[in-house]
Amino acid sequence: QVQLVESGGGLVQAGGSLRLSCAASGRTFRMFRMGWFRQAPGKEREFVAAITWSSGSTIYRDSVKGRFTISRDSAKSAVYLQMSSLKLEDTAVYYCAVNTYGSSWDSWGQGTQVTVSS
Repeated sequence: QVQLVESGGGLVQAGGSLRLSCAASGRTFRMFRMGWFRQAPGKEREFVAAITWSSGSTIYRDSVKGRFTISRDSAKSAVYLQMSSLKLEDTAVYYCAVNTYGSSWDSWGQGTQVTVSS
């Protein structure tokens, strides 16, 4: 349906910043929301942030609110996650995902590693 390609992960010191990118292709006209999830070692995958494609409305999990910003570029069918004031607990594999109209989160990227060091 929708193919996702992620980039931008890497190693950053605590307090630093990193920007993740996700480019969508395929049936992008059916996208309702795009979002980011993450999975730390030994933990369940958790929701991070999402943006409604048409309106630009955003939602964040409490632990990243005020530090992370999700945005979109409609012309590029891309979504971004600007991460600032990074903490050790932000270390995880971050996954881009698409929620198409009438469906759940049904398309996923390959994941990109974010490692926050002290």
